Formats: sequence, C-alpha cells, structure tokens
Amino acid sequence: MIRFRLDSRSGQPTYRQLVQQVRRALRLGMLEIGDQLPTVKEAVSYLAINPNTVLKAYRELELEGLVQSRQGQGTFVVQGLRGITTSEHARLRRSLSRWLRQAREAGLDEETIHSLFVDELNDSLTDEVVA
Repeated sequence: MIRFRLDSRSGQPTYRQLVQQVRRALRLGMLEIGDQLPTVKEAVSYLAINPNTVLKAYRELELEGLVQSRQGQGTFVVQGLRGITTSEHARLRRSLSRWLRQAREAGLDEETIHSLFVDELNDSLTDEVVA
C-alpha cells in the first residue's frame, strides 16, 4: 500500500501532491490494478490533514479513470500507467542510483542534486518537443 508524504516546500496544494504520488506509484509499478489506496481515515490520521483534501484527490483520480471508490470497502486502482517492463524499470533505477551515489560522492547536497536533475529533465523534455 502507498504511504503518502507531504512536502510543504513544493508549492503544490496538498491534494495535488496526493494525486501525483498515486500517479508516480502507478508509473513505477509500486501500485497495481486491484491495489487499495489508504482509506480517507488512514490518510488523515498519518498526514494530519482535512478529510476533504483526501476526498478531492481521490475524486480527481477517479475522474481520470485510475481508481474507483467502493462504498464501505475503500478506493481501488482500476487502471495502470506503466509504460516500460519491470526489468527495464529496474535497470534504469540502478543506473539512476549509481548517478546519485556519484553526485553525493562529488559533494553535492540534496538541493543541488535535485536542481541538477530537474534542470536536465526539463532540458531533455524541451529537446524532445523541438525534435
């Protein structure tokens, strides 16, 4: 089961962070069709947020067709987002782990690593659009 985390520095509304975390977990294969999301009560208790925030996130995911709420049972994944095989995902993750280790060994702090990664990601996405 996914465990949500909030980042007060992200500038993103709380419900949007929850939606993005579910999407990310689907893309990475951490959530599969049939898996249950935390109940609203569970999410509220460990995040200390308003239940309406969780409900708003779940409604958005439901409108996208990714999850389905079942009265009295919870909210379940009904559609995935994975685009690559599990083995390809594992290979790419190992490669990224090596890069992160090298960045830390070079003395980069977390904020610099994050900035470098996001900048390169944005550049590569821009290159794809131009090509």
